[in-house]
Amino acid sequence: MKENILVSACLLGLPCRYDGESRAYPETLALKEKYNLIPFCPEIYGGLPTPRTPSERVGDRVITRDGRDVTENYRRGAECAYHLCKLYGCKKAILKAKSPACGSGKIYDGSFTRTLTDGDGVTAEYLKKRGITVIDESAV
Repeated sequence: MKENILVSACLLGLPCRYDGESRAYPETLALKEKYNLIPFCPEIYGGLPTPRTPSERVGDRVITRDGRDVTENYRRGAECAYHLCKLYGCKKAILKAKSPACGSGKIYDGSFTRTLTDGDGVTAEYLKKRGITVIDESAV
C-alpha cells in the first residue's frame, strides 16, 4: 500500500497559483509512482480566488500587495490542510517553496521585492507544529 502525501496542487500542474498559471514540477509528478499524492491549495481552501493579488507574510499576518489583510484566509487554509492530513493519514507534505502559505524555511519578507527571510508560510508552520514533516519541491 502506498503512503499518502499532501502536495501543493500547483506543484502538480493545477492552475491555482496566485497568477492563475499552471506550472507542474516533473520531479513532484514522478512521485505518484511511489506515493498517493493528495493535491491541496491552502489559498483556495481558505477562500481566496485564482488569480489573486500576491501576498507576503509580515510577522504573524499575511498582507496583499495592495494592503489587504488576508491572514484569516491563510489560517483557514492551514486548518483544512491539517484536516486532510488526518483524514488521509499523511505524515509528510511537499509544499511550494517561498510561499506565504507553503514556504518552509525561507519565505518572502513582506516587502514585495522578492527578498527572502527565514521563516515558514502559515500552512507549513501549522503542519510542522502538529508533527507533519514538511519539505519543498527542491528537496524532492
